Amino acid sequence: MNDIRRTILWVIFGFSMVMLWDQWQVHNGKKATFFPSPAQQTAPAGASAPATTSSASTAGVPSVPGTAATVASVPAGIETAPTPKERIEVSTDVLKLTFDTEGGSLVRTEFLKHIDMADKTRNFVLLDESKDRVYLAQTGVIGGSASGAFPTHKTPMTFSGARTLKDGENELVLQFTSADVGGIKLVKTYTLHRGAYDVAVKHELTNVSAAPLSPQVYLQLVRDGNKPLGESSFYSTFTGPAVYTEAKKYQKVEFKNIKNNKADYEKAADNGYVAMVQHYFASAWILPQGVQRTFSVDGVDIGSPVADCCYRATMITHADALAPGATKAVNATFFAGPQQETMLEKLAPGLELVKDYGWLTILAKPLYWLLDKLHGFIQNWGWSIVALVLLLKIAFYWLNAKAYSSMAKMKAINPKITEMRERLKEKPQQMQQEMMRIYREEKVNPMGGCFPIMIQIPVFIALYWVLLSSVEMRNVPWILWIKDLSSPDPFYILPLVMTATTLLQTSLNPAPPDPMQAKMMWFMPLIFSVMFFFFPAGLVLYWITNNILSILQQWVINTRMGVPPKFNMPWMKK
Repeated sequence: MNDIRRTILWVIFGFSMVMLWDQWQVHNGKKATFFPSPAQQTAPAGASAPATTSSASTAGVPSVPGTAATVASVPAGIETAPTPKERIEVSTDVLKLTFDTEGGSLVRTEFLKHIDMADKTRNFVLLDESKDRVYLAQTGVIGGSASGAFPTHKTPMTFSGARTLKDGENELVLQFTSADVGGIKLVKTYTLHRGAYDVAVKHELTNVSAAPLSPQVYLQLVRDGNKPLGESSFYSTFTGPAVYTEAKKYQKVEFKNIKNNKADYEKAADNGYVAMVQHYFASAWILPQGVQRTFSVDGVDIGSPVADCCYRATMITHADALAPGATKAVNATFFAGPQQETMLEKLAPGLELVKDYGWLTILAKPLYWLLDKLHGFIQNWGWSIVALVLLLKIAFYWLNAKAYSSMAKMKAINPKITEMRERLKEKPQQMQQEMMRIYREEKVNPMGGCFPIMIQIPVFIALYWVLLSSVEMRNVPWILWIKDLSSPDPFYILPLVMTATTLLQTSLNPAPPDPMQAKMMWFMPLIFSVMFFFFPAGLVLYWITNNILSILQQWVINTRMGVPPKFNMPWMKK
């Protein structure tokens, strides 16, 4: 039974690590290695062009419910005839945005409060249109003639408004106005606010023709399928489109499924948003609740030289008749910024889910809430991590005490078990009977340490995801040499401490009588520790804190039960 108990403990440990790795891969957009499922996310597609791309650059836009015919598709290709255009740069206290007068599209977003991970002398840029990247936010109007002649994101527009949010001002307003195209005149008004990453976008459509028209506003995000610069080469996080509706909740769409025409998501609703997601940051188009809309996620060729370009996530409003001379307004919100959960929750229902915790969201969200509250008091994210782990250890104190007491009892009778196994090694049946007798006499339950540990595994995996996903750790120092909790320790001090504490904790557990099992008991934690040399410092700090607190509790319990702790590695014995 001693071997069975120990084997079960190692199976639990190994299985939890495998499960953690698999779910971490799925959470980050990769394919699960050991437990694949039809719904899992896989790594972003390679450098080839999306297979769903239409040669006319108009594929994949759905019909709007309630209309007699399919609406005109959203154009996406590069304009064949040259059109005059100008880049307009505007700034607030947190954003520097670049608009194009061709369609009034947003073509660059620079975050003034966030540093680029690849080049820390520059600010982080999310949306961009350059020789290396394509990531754009576009809007326009469809639903006109067969040629789709309404103002689109390819239509030249004139700009008016201020370009800088001045001291003492709280909002910045700018407008892009089109000429009459197909009987519709479009005015886009962007309103930026101080300290905000969300932008109010109003589309005013005026019917300047002599006949009723049914224009529809489309909102779309277009980006290439390449991995963001500065991402760790050791692990990969999910990058790609997402659709949210109240009915089906948060639906990630991987680039590979778009290429293979296997993308699965809700196609129509009167709520929700479309988004483009990557590690720490996201962009999204949001319409007010109750406005009927359709969703489309597809591949599109915009004529860019960038590899694996491009993919788009589109949202189209429902068509309403617009009488001659009448004007209607379609209000929307555009968000481009960090995945700060408390901020996202205020912008739209479900928007905080772009910060994806995977299958343990129900545990991760309250853990993040508590971590955020601790930071509000401590004002240091590193010490807040330490405080959160301390609170969790206090909450699980009695469970851990029960597990460690069981381990201490097992360690106390281990010499007796070892002697008995050696004496009866040729009589396995009698060995098992004798082992059960020893357990009864010593009042030891060989399974006593398993259940308390199993209960805690999901909580600590959820905390692991909270720390991996939280942009608050990005470029934030802890103490001394740790200048960025989201980057690996530059001197590998924390991983070495983590390895040492893992080995020390292992030494407090009862040693298996079998020499091979004893060596595996030491080598397995050592092998898993190697991974942490490449993990963000905040994650390693969390694991070290958990190890140290576990060691202290286990040390006290072992000493109290007359089992002095010893740090003896099997391969050090003569």
